Amino acid sequence: MTPQAATPAYRRLGVEERRNQLLDAALALFAHRAPEEVTLDDVAEQAGVSRPLVYRYFPGGKQQLYEAALRSAADELRLCFDEPREGPLLTRLSRALDRYLAFVDGHDTGFSALLRGGSVAETSRTTAIVDGVRRAAADHIMRHLDVADPGPRLRMTVRMWITAVEAASLIWLDEGKQPPVDELRDWLVEQFLAVLSVTARRDPQTATLVGTLAADA
Repeated sequence: MTPQAATPAYRRLGVEERRNQLLDAALALFAHRAPEEVTLDDVAEQAGVSRPLVYRYFPGGKQQLYEAALRSAADELRLCFDEPREGPLLTRLSRALDRYLAFVDGHDTGFSALLRGGSVAETSRTTAIVDGVRRAAADHIMRHLDVADPGPRLRMTVRMWITAVEAASLIWLDEGKQPPVDELRDWLVEQFLAVLSVTARRDPQTATLVGTLAADA
């Protein structure tokens, strides 16, 4: 008789490890379903635990779990723009966009619900979390541009471009992820140069920056 395979022994997880397990389960669900469509029972089943255990770690229920999962996703999005300041700037920007678009591709419905703000789970706290990602992205870009004290026109231009990247990402999902992601990335980099060039006509600081970028290309 062939002996049966041993059943893996149950391993009690530490508090932080268990919390991270539940967040990973929630993120996996939010990646493909809108937050209002995910229940605590779904999260418990995904994590292989009981519903009371989910409540033990998130006594505020789904809203608290959603906000914690959102912060985790926001941390990952911030890292997308955390690119080493080495090599041509546009190459660095392309690498950052590669990571950003990979996140969009992997989180799909959850990304749409996050940025569209149409979820019943939206609160001032969730809005602040998303805005924090946008501010972090703008700060990273300014550091890559090597601009310590950007003027209002340059700040506005960078923030407008970040908004355009978000909008393009949402439309890309609606369009069945067309054009191919490499083409979308290159197009967004070209848009960045284009909006800087338009601002440069009215802003000497941006004009100097565009000249530096042209010499660096």
